Formats: sequence, structure tokens, C-alpha cells
Amino acid sequence: MAKKECFLSLEKAKEIAAEFPTPLHVYDEGGIKANAQRLNAAFSWNKGYKEYFAVKANPNPEILKILKKEGCGADCSSYTELLLADALGFKGDEIMFSSNETADKEFVLARELGAIINLDDITHIEFLKRACRANGFPKKICLRFNPGGDFVINNLIMGSPSTAKYGLTRAQLSEAVKTLKALGVKEFGLHSFLASNTTGNSYYPALAKLMFKTVAELEAEAGVKFVFVNLSGGVGIAYREDQEAPDIREVAKGVQAAYAEVFGKNDSVAVYTELGRFMLAPYGGLLTKVIHFKHIYREYAGVDACAAHLMRPAIYGAYHHITVLGKENEANGTVYDIVGSLCENSDKFAENRPLPALDYGDLLFIHDAGAHGHSMGYNYNGKLRSAEVLMQEDGNLKLIRRAETEKDYFATVADIYPELGKLK
Repeated sequence: MAKKECFLSLEKAKEIAAEFPTPLHVYDEGGIKANAQRLNAAFSWNKGYKEYFAVKANPNPEILKILKKEGCGADCSSYTELLLADALGFKGDEIMFSSNETADKEFVLARELGAIINLDDITHIEFLKRACRANGFPKKICLRFNPGGDFVINNLIMGSPSTAKYGLTRAQLSEAVKTLKALGVKEFGLHSFLASNTTGNSYYPALAKLMFKTVAELEAEAGVKFVFVNLSGGVGIAYREDQEAPDIREVAKGVQAAYAEVFGKNDSVAVYTELGRFMLAPYGGLLTKVIHFKHIYREYAGVDACAAHLMRPAIYGAYHHITVLGKENEANGTVYDIVGSLCENSDKFAENRPLPALDYGDLLFIHDAGAHGHSMGYNYNGKLRSAEVLMQEDGNLKLIRRAETEKDYFATVADIYPELGKLK
């Protein structure tokens, strides 16, 4: 069992809370950089390797700048994310555009930026032809593969592609490659995402072998060249202390073995990844303060954060470890539900969680919120999105997103209802 370590001490948390009121999201710059470097080192056997960070997991500009400096590209899924990546200096092949049910204007912008377009459906070829009239049809394109059925590893169902809305069937891949070749496409890529938050080391190697074989088949069928395989995301983290965390070095070795088995000494196919959770989740957390207690059929501790700041526990029943800062060495002698203030009974960060005895004002660190945390925030009940703070490598604090204000909340209606525009 691996103990969850918090990158914040009580003293540092108090310093943060004194300057930037809770709740807020805090990130560890040193941890983010070190993890990106571990990933790049693990896949260094592949000369074309590149990580395309899943922007949806954490679109904060400062975080994206850090990852760009570590050699990462940006995987975008919307018009807004494309604008963000371009503004931050990601150019051309540094951007992968992976979308579904895509609006024409999104294809137009992706083509204008020279992004690698990852087509989700065979029917999208016709939409892309229309969208590319001004800038010409791309010479490089990626196709998203959905093999159907269940994706099984060691008799364990890892995912059920047949129920997923994403990707082309195997037969559609063959048809699409021939159609795209006729349209002048010279270089192809293959992408697939079949499972989420896998632990252990077997998912990527199994997926890679399937995709490498499919690439070899398509090249032989159509006489085309595949220049990359994008393994997408799915490599997870250990949210619980009793979970096995992936060893990215062993994962990469498994992919390397599959690569050698299918391609032999041919090293012209680049391997890409599109990791969000693995890259960021452990290096960010939600800092919140205990403000209420309630003693009824359970013991409740109310905090100043709510599901609007971290929705995963409320919508998925997801587990996030909680550290009571300053009480790390005390016994977990009391069982609490840790709850927020939304008018929803699902607004719980933890249920029946043994923790040290809590007091008013205790600072709680809710772990593994660096990905799919702040980015999934919302304004239900009029809640305002929190600030984001970066703890820099030298220990200094940097505000990288201010907290929303009531004025922000009313901004989209203030021109229509002038009385709301007068709010301070």
C-alpha cells in the first residue's frame, strides 16, 4: 500500500489560504515537470515520440506553457481549445484536433492552424472537404479506430468499444483510407481510445499491438504510409492508497516490444500519446476549509468547496483521498461525510470516510484533482469557480487564474438587464 503524500504542508497551505481565500485549486510545478520528463524518457526509444496533452483535462494557460516547454503538444477537442493552443504558441503539427459531432467552423479553424485532424467518422470526410476549400485538403490526416466488441486483457473487460460513440469500424477504416488517398492524402495516422483510468501496466501494450497490426494491414491493403500511431489516453493513476499505480517505464517497454513484434527494425512510425489524468491529476488538489458540522444519522463536516469545484465524486461516485493538513499522523478515529453546500444530496466529497477528528477551520487537501478538476467546474446554485494557484519550484506562489466574481456570473446578461450590470 502506497501512502498518499501531499505536496502541501500545513504551513504552506495556511500561506496560500491567507493570500487566496479557499476553496481553490493548487498545482505543483516541480511535480508536473518531473512527470513529463519521466514520460519522455520512458518513450525515448521511439525517435518520433510526442505527448499531446489532453487540453480538456486542464486548460489553464500556465499549465499548458509548462507542458509545452517539456516538449508536449496539445490535443484539442473544440473551437475554443484550438484558439487557446494557437494563442499559447502551439503551431501546426504540435496540435492534434480530436473532436466528434464537429461543427464546420471547427474543421475550418483546425485546417487554418495546420493542426493534425483526427477524423471520428467516415461521413466527416465530406464535411472536411467543404471546410477545407479555402486552405486545401490536408496531406496528413488521422483516423479514429473503434474495433467494436469488448476490449479484453487477461480475461478482464477493460472497456466496451461497441457501446462507444467514437471512431470508425475496421471496414470503414479501409474505405476511408482509400477515399482519402484519392483526395491526395500522403501520410496517415491511427488513433484509438478503448479504456479509461487503467491501472497496472498492460493496457497500452495490448492496445498498441492491436493498432500496430491494423496499421500494417491498412498499408498493405491501400499502398499508403502511416507515419504515427496515437495511443490516446487511458493510462490512469492510483486514486486509492491500495491501488496499483502504472509504472510508465514498464508500460513503455511493453509498447516497445509490441512495436518490434509488428514492425521489426522499421522505426519510421512515431508513437504519440494523449494523456490528461496521468500527466496532471496527482500534481493538483482542491484546498478547502471546514466551516460546519452536523450531527444527525451520520457525522457531517461541511466545507467551503462543493461539487461545482470538483464534480467527479458527485457524478461518478469517484474516490479522492483527503488529507487533513497538520493531522497526517493522527489516527483516523471519526467517520465523516465531507459535504458541500449545493442543493444536491450527491454533493459529497467523501462518504463514511475515517479521518482524524476535525475542527472548525481545518484545511483539507482533496488529492488528484489536477486533471478533470477545475476544468469541469460549473455555476449551479450560483456558485463561482475558484482560483487556481501554482506552487512554483522555488516554493513561491503564483496566481494563474483568479476566482470568479458575482460580476463575472452576471456578465452575459448585464447588457440585457442593466440593473445586474451595476453590481460591484
